[in-house]
This record gives sequence, structure tokens and C-alpha cells, in this order.
Amino acid sequence: MTTTKEEKTSGEKKPLTLGRSKKLELKKTVETGQVRQSFSHGRTKTVQVEVKRKRTYRAGEGGKMAEVRPGGSEAEAEAETTFASGGASSPAPVAVPPPPLEDLSNLTPAEREARQRAIEQAHVDRERRAQEEEERKQREAVEAERRAREEAERQALEAEEAKRTAEEEATRAAASPTAAAPAAESAPEQAVPTPEEIAAKQAQAPKEGAAAPKRKPAEEAESAENKKRSKAKPVPAPTAKKGEPRRRQGKLTISQALEDDSEERVRSLAALKRQREREKQKSREALQKGAKVLREVTVPEAITVQELANRMAERGGEVVKALFKMGVMATITQTIDADTAELVVEEFGHKAKRVSADDIEIGLRAPDGDEGGAVSGRPPVITIMGHVDHGKTSLLDALRKTDVASHEAGGITQHIGAYQIVTPAGNKLTFLDTPGHAAFTEMRARGADVTDIVILVVAADDGIMAQTVEAISHAKAAEKPIIVAINKMDKPDANPDRVKNELLQHELVPEDMGGDIICVPVSATTGLGLDDLEESIVLQAELMELTANADRRAEGVVVEAKLEQGRGSVATVLVRRGSLKVGDIFVAGSESGRVRALINDRGEQVKSAGPSEPVEVLGLSGTPEAGDELIVVEDDARAREVAAFRHEKRRQTELASQGRGTLDQMLSKIKEGEAQSLPVVIKTDVHGSLEAILGALNRLGTDEVRVQVLHSGVGGINESDITLSRASEAIILAFNVRANAQARELARRDGVDIRYYSIIYELIDDMKQALSGMLAPEQNERFLGYAEIREVFSVSKSGKVAGCMITEGQVKRGARVRLLRDDVVIHDGVLKTLRRFKDEVREVQQGYECGMAFENYQDIQKGDRIECYEIVEVARTL
Repeated sequence: MTTTKEEKTSGEKKPLTLGRSKKLELKKTVETGQVRQSFSHGRTKTVQVEVKRKRTYRAGEGGKMAEVRPGGSEAEAEAETTFASGGASSPAPVAVPPPPLEDLSNLTPAEREARQRAIEQAHVDRERRAQEEEERKQREAVEAERRAREEAERQALEAEEAKRTAEEEATRAAASPTAAAPAAESAPEQAVPTPEEIAAKQAQAPKEGAAAPKRKPAEEAESAENKKRSKAKPVPAPTAKKGEPRRRQGKLTISQALEDDSEERVRSLAALKRQREREKQKSREALQKGAKVLREVTVPEAITVQELANRMAERGGEVVKALFKMGVMATITQTIDADTAELVVEEFGHKAKRVSADDIEIGLRAPDGDEGGAVSGRPPVITIMGHVDHGKTSLLDALRKTDVASHEAGGITQHIGAYQIVTPAGNKLTFLDTPGHAAFTEMRARGADVTDIVILVVAADDGIMAQTVEAISHAKAAEKPIIVAINKMDKPDANPDRVKNELLQHELVPEDMGGDIICVPVSATTGLGLDDLEESIVLQAELMELTANADRRAEGVVVEAKLEQGRGSVATVLVRRGSLKVGDIFVAGSESGRVRALINDRGEQVKSAGPSEPVEVLGLSGTPEAGDELIVVEDDARAREVAAFRHEKRRQTELASQGRGTLDQMLSKIKEGEAQSLPVVIKTDVHGSLEAILGALNRLGTDEVRVQVLHSGVGGINESDITLSRASEAIILAFNVRANAQARELARRDGVDIRYYSIIYELIDDMKQALSGMLAPEQNERFLGYAEIREVFSVSKSGKVAGCMITEGQVKRGARVRLLRDDVVIHDGVLKTLRRFKDEVREVQQGYECGMAFENYQDIQKGDRIECYEIVEVARTL
């Protein structure tokens, strides 16, 4: 309620009443701008909030939209809306005095208050629009000034450039006045602005910018947009990788899209995500529909069944089933070769891609002559071969005595496998000490063909024996020249002509018989003919013209390898070409390392080793095999990579050879039974001896018996070898090695058999006898005699008994008999009873009568013949 003027003057208070136009009503607290908040424990609080009312519009007079205000007239709302919109054709707003106040006496106080607020709001809006227009004009003036300043700077730079160009032209014209004169006359004069003119233009630039013409609405919108961007909070630019274009910062406006062509546009992250999602959806739909996805499957040289199934995205059981249909028995963890894997991939409809992992070794071995250096002669490499006890070792010892340098170094180290001697004439000769012919062949099989000349030692009093023939076969297969040393010429029964005649049987024709085989009679005991033998070797080497390049990375062959306590793995290497130095990084088979020390055949440490020089190499990561090739590489990473590849390749090859088997092989093993095996553990002093023993034992095996090597290695016998032998009931074969104290005690306690050998042929003979004892004996039939049935008697207790006459040989009780009727065998069984009169006898000779009864057979007739025989078991040998 309001208080009138009369009430104020009189001072009297009238009772509170409701006007005619007022109704008593309750309003929500939100409409009044107050909200009560409730908290825990019954606490409340009243807070003041901002009230926003909903604005509604309706069409007024003239088709214009007017806002409907509570308590206001439609004309006022329409006028205010029209005034606020301004219109596109209305001029720029100017300061307009407020309209005269209308007569508001007929309005209620609430309506008058609302009308007053609307008028005040209209005045505020007009002032705000006028202020914004003024700010816009100021921004345009600043922008025009900036553009004028940039234009002046640009003109100044152009003027300076033109002035510099004119000076250069003047200089050139002064240098050649005859040529510059016509050009100067023909070219129009160009006025070069002076610095004073440039300063005057810069001074006039702001004035010209201030009087710039009115801008278009599009330019005004662009300016407003630029202002919003300048006021907006800067967005940190994402960090771009090196070499990649930077992404756009902020929002892209129309002016940027039309004007900025220097920035290359790229697909947004959202577009990439949508594309990936579409591809995933297509894959899911294809899988749901059951469509088979064909893939390109990479097939290496050896791969497991599980890995092949994963690459094809197939079930492992389906792959095993496909292999079973192809006749290959393999489990999910076994390894198959590349050919079988390719057939399986094609069976499932995929495309196989054969790859070779050998690409890692490309460039490992450098070609000849690629590293420069002069090619010079090298000493020959000689291998001595022959039969046992023909004097090979004695001849080697006799040749060592000719090395004058050995007396200074204190002799030659043992088990080096190769050594170098110097003859009295100053010629160097390198000898290989291979442990038997098998190791010689194994080295050639790996490509380690390092021998240049073969010396065949034959005893003059014994001639050519079995192992001599083997040595001749190995030398012929290697296609190496042969020099025959006829040894033991000091014995009284020596006959060199006999040896030469026997050589003719093996296509070896001596020189004195018109051939090309050099035969030298020698005696290792007296030293006879050693000089002639050395001269023959040197002559043969000169004919072969052996050369090598010493100024390149070294390449050699591992002649022998062993494991020594305190030194680790030691390999005897024969350098083929190049020079092996201390510190070089190398690869030897499936092992790698760095040369820590080089020891020659006289036990001296050297810094480098040249071609055809044998040295012991220390610094290997493991024990390589005899015949492995040693190659020096550039860095340690390459060496480890190649060694790991070779090790994995060897392991995969072994698994593939052990894991595969056809269905026919499996059925035959089930039917005939597995072959009996003799489990053994082999330990040797050097790797060459180990290979020779393994090769010989593998050749001893047959379809019935074989040697099963549980473990083989280089070095002494330790506790783990004893434990393995006890668990597998195997015997230990020790060749030139011994068991330590702990191993001996453990073997004595557990009853493990350890057999020590120093000659490889004794070991092979013992294993041959052991395998022969495991063979089942042969059963041979031996004929005893014939008997003729003269009468058949029936006995209550024994059944039918035949009364016989022995017509040939004899008949024994318990022997086997055949009943012949018209020369046809009708029964084959055992003789149960043999009697003479009433007595049981052991045998009946020819011409005597006897009574016979068969076991479990009664169908005998008068006139039948009885053949008596026995089964004799004969032991078999390999």
C-alpha cells in the first residue's frame, strides 16, 4: 500500500485495506528473488538469487514483433523493440534527448514502475550503442594508421632497393661506358625518392588513414571478428614433431580460409577417427557374416604349428587336422619346415610368402680384393693321415724337431690341433693335427676346406690297411694332391715296392711308374728321408701358387675348440686370409666374441696372426664346433645378431628333424616296436674328437639297436653328468678327460659306470660289442632224423602212441617234430614221450624201435613219417 499526501499531512493512520484492483495472493519465493537452503541437522538459510523471466513476443501493428511485458502496453513494447532493433536502413545512432514524460497518473504504481524501468533501459541501450560505435571508429582509425605505416615502410624499402640497383648499374656503366651509353639513352628516367620525400609520405599517412572512406559491412564484421580473436584467451599450440606441419591454432574464419593459402590443410583427428571406426565396423560385419578374410602369410624356413595358425588367424586344432590329412603327425608345439607350412597355407586358401632369414648374413663375408692390399704367398697347410700304428705321430714328432725356433720357446703346446714349423731352408709349413678321418670329413662338410696337401703315411712292413683306404677316399673326395710317405724304412722287413704296387689298386700311380704321386721313403726313428719329404712339400706348394691378402679383415676356420678352467672357451683358429688382431670382433659359427689374447703354437702371445698361421683365440662367448668359419665384423651388435640368428637356425633345424614323422612311420613303429637304445653320456677333451665319436656311433645304429646320446660336451666329468646318467641308467664315455673328486664319489655311491678311453677305436669297438649284445639272437633249425610209424596204439593214460622205427639220424625227447603224410606237413609240435619198451629214454638212434606221443595232437596214422629237429640260437653281430 502507498501513503497519500493527505495522510502524511494529517498524521492520522488509516486502517490497512485492499484496493479495488488488488487481490491477495501468495508468490513463490523464487519469484521474489529469495531461496531457502536446507542443511544437515535442521539448519536453513535464506539467500538472494537472480530472477530471470521468460521473454515472449507477438506480432503488433505493422507486422513487427513486440515483446510482451507484464504490466506494460503493447505499443510501448513495440516501440521499445523497434527502437532496440535499429533496422538496417536506420542511420548511425546519435545522442537523442529523452522523450517528454507522458501522463502516468492513470497507471497503477506497479505499471508506472515498470514503464519507468523500460524507459531507463532504453536510454542505457542507446548510450551503449553510441559508445560501441565510437569504439569502432577508433579501431578503424588505428587500423588505417597501421596500414599507412606499413605501406610507408614498404615504399622506403623499395626505394632503397631501387637506389642500390641504380648504383650497381652506374658502376657497371662506368666500367663499360661504350655499352652503357645506348642503354641509358633508351631507358626512361626513373626518379628515386629521397629520404625527405619518404618521411613526408610517412607523416601524411595517418591523416590519410583518418580520412579513410566508410568501410563496408563485411569489413566491419571482419574487424569485429578480429577484435574478438584478439580478446579471446590464447590456446596453447600442440607440439608438432620434427618435420611435420604445424596444426592450425584457434578457429578458422572466412577471411583466413579465403586469404591464407600458404598453410597446407590436413585431415582433422575427428575425420581420421571416423575412418578407422568405419573400417572396424566393416571388419566386424564381415566376421559376423562369416566371410573368410584371405591374408598373405609369411612363411620362414622353420615355424611351429601354433605360430602358423596365429599368422593365418585359424584355429590350432584345424591346422593339426590339416597336417594329419596330409600324412604329417605334428602337435601344436612342434616345428614344421617351410614346404609343409606352404602347403598348409594354400590348403586354407591364403597366400604364402616365402622369406629367407639368411639375408642377415649378406655382406658378412667380403669378396676378394675389396679392402686393398698386396697379395703375397702363404705357407701350405698339410694334413697327415693314415692307418693306426703306421707312424703318423712319430712322423709328426720327427718333423717338429726340425723347427729351430721351438728350442727357444720351450716346445710346442699340447692339443693345439695345428702348428707351424720352419725348415732349415727357411720355409714355413703348417700342419693340421685332425683327430681321425671322420673329423676331416666333418670339416669339409661344413665348407672348411682348408687343407692344401695330404700326406698319406703307409708302413713299409705292413702295406695298405683298412683305414689307409679310408684316408685315400677322403683325400680323393677333397680333390687335394697326395704325397705318400712310406714309413718304417729302418725295419728289416720293409718293402716299399709292395706299397707302391698296392697303391696301383686304388688308382694312385707313383712317379717312378709313370704317374704323378710322389712317394718318399722315410723313417721317423732315424730321420731318414725327412729332408726329401720337406722338399717335396715345398715343391708341391710352389706348383699350387698359394697366395693370400694380409691387409684385410681376417677370415679363418676353427680347427679345434675346447673348454679350459680359468680360460673359458678356447678355439684353435687357422687364418685363411687377412690378419687377425687383438681386439677384433668376430663371429665363429653360432658364437661371437672379441679377441682378448692370441697364442701361437709355441705358447707365445702375439698381437696378430697372418694367413696360414694357427693361433689359439681367447674371448669367445661359447664353444664353437670344429670346422666353423671365423669372420671379423665391424661392430659388436652385428656379431651378436648374426650369432643369435645362427643359433636359432640350428635349433629350429634340430627340432624340425626330430619332430616330424609320417603316418606310415608311426604305424610301423607301433607294429614292430621301438628300436632298443643304449643311453650314453659323452665327454671329450676337444670338439673334434667329440664329432668323430658321434659320427662313428651314429653309423653303428641299425633298425633294431642304436646309441642314444643323452648329453655330449667338451670338458671334464662333473656332478651333473653323474646325476643325468643315474636318472637315465646311462654309461659315461670319457675320452681323454677325467672326473673330479666330487663326481667320482657320487658315481661310486650311485653305481654309475664311467669308462675312460684314450684311443677312439677302442671306444667304438666297445660300443659295437655292447650293441651286438642287445641284438636278438638268430634262431637256426638243425635236422636230427626221420622216423616211420609202423603201428598206432591206444593207451588209456597217454592217448594214441605211435610205434616207430628210426630210419635216419636220431630222435631226442623234447625236440620239435613235424608229422608228414604223403610228404605234406600236417602238424608241427613238440615230442612229449619217447620210450624204449617200458622205459623213458632221452634219445633213440637209427635202426632202433621206439614209441612216440605228441603233445596236444592225436590224429596219427600208420605209414606217416616223423621229422625231428631242434632250434639253435646264434648270437648276432653288427
